[in-house]
Amino acid sequence: MKKLIITSALILAVIAAFTSKVSAQNAQAKYVVLVTIDGFRPEFYLDSTYAMPTVRELMKNGVAAQGLNPVFPSVTYPDHTTMVTGVTPAKHGVYYNTPFEAEGQSGKWYWDYQTIKVETLWDAMHKAGRKTACVRWPVTVNAPIDYRIPEYWNHKDMSDARPYTSAATAPAGLWKEVQDNATGVLEANDLGAENNELIGDENVARISSYIIRKYKPNFIALHLACTDHYEHAEGRESYMVRAAVAGADRNIKTLMEGINRAGIADSTLIVILGDHGFENIYRSFNPNYLLKQNGLINDAKKGDWKAQFHTSGGSAFLQLKDPNDKATLAKVKTILQNVPDSVKNYFALVDKDKMDAIGADPNSPLALTGLNGTTFGGKSTVLIEKFDKVRGTHGYFPDHKQIETGFVAFGPGLQKGVVIPIMNMVDVAPLIVKLSGIELKGMQGQVPADFIKKGL
Repeated sequence: MKKLIITSALILAVIAAFTSKVSAQNAQAKYVVLVTIDGFRPEFYLDSTYAMPTVRELMKNGVAAQGLNPVFPSVTYPDHTTMVTGVTPAKHGVYYNTPFEAEGQSGKWYWDYQTIKVETLWDAMHKAGRKTACVRWPVTVNAPIDYRIPEYWNHKDMSDARPYTSAATAPAGLWKEVQDNATGVLEANDLGAENNELIGDENVARISSYIIRKYKPNFIALHLACTDHYEHAEGRESYMVRAAVAGADRNIKTLMEGINRAGIADSTLIVILGDHGFENIYRSFNPNYLLKQNGLINDAKKGDWKAQFHTSGGSAFLQLKDPNDKATLAKVKTILQNVPDSVKNYFALVDKDKMDAIGADPNSPLALTGLNGTTFGGKSTVLIEKFDKVRGTHGYFPDHKQIETGFVAFGPGLQKGVVIPIMNMVDVAPLIVKLSGIELKGMQGQVPADFIKKGL
């Protein structure tokens, strides 16, 4: 017990030293470290039963939100792209994790940076003459980032991401360099979250800390994905979910140690947030079954279809073969209205006005969001599939507490100990732009005024 107390005291001392350096500074943030904990829920830092002492210490000395509204669908790639652009999916073009493929989903994701239709924080940093980096950040393949290790894998074989990731890493020698100096030789499972392991997040943090120490990029963004993995597998609460949360906190500490060793603590903004919350699920609802039963899908692989739903976790988006086919749209609405009440308990309709207002896929005329523990599947052979155990997912329309994600930030220009009730995903980039003194046009969000020190 005595040893544990001494260790805890040392941890707090390091945090205190870090915070004291920054609290003495009101200057612009010269460096920005943007960290996402995939599936990061606000209770992870608001409820002390979760093991996040480092994040809570940063919150105490910085700012936080009790909730952050994701975009729609509330899934990883659209949200991560909104974080670095300040605009909704309708503007930036990354509508889902996976693009709609009419002949059947192949498993491809929105990996390529060229998909993004607007400027990003990386572009803005470069225009300001600053260096950039990313480690396992979504939608960064082929991105103009100085030190780039993107999130990328073979969609036909997800068991080993190394060949794809290493090939897309830049500059060419960086992949070997981080293994030589940060992680050791990476094996097949060392970028994932299999077998109750957390090694994927640990390696992302070690690599990022090394890049910070060695190259001191003015902007680095990294993605910790293990918490999301175990929430999907086991629902909102389990041993591995709590272990992943504790692991993420330790990885934040690893980053702080790297920032300290780099000698840049007094001018570094740290932003820690999630991309979505999580809900427990008990069944999968397949709306394409209804469309097939009513003659709107015959053979999609041969192009014989009029309407399909593209699913995205807890949501499903209607796609029309002919975008102007009002008769088919009306028929789909009638089909949905006429299902039994027992089935209506599983979904709610999101109409075009609500989709446009929230900035969802402009090509979809309507969407569904799941209710009462329901997710969506793409099968056309069965309507409802019940799970043998509780699982978890996200993707739902962001109008309720469980799908909100978390936000904590600390650094130059921020108030101390301020916690606001709610903010939006489009507000993240404006805050970074404000505190780092760069310019990024067209952002749709706003800087939370209570976060900023007076006079800035």
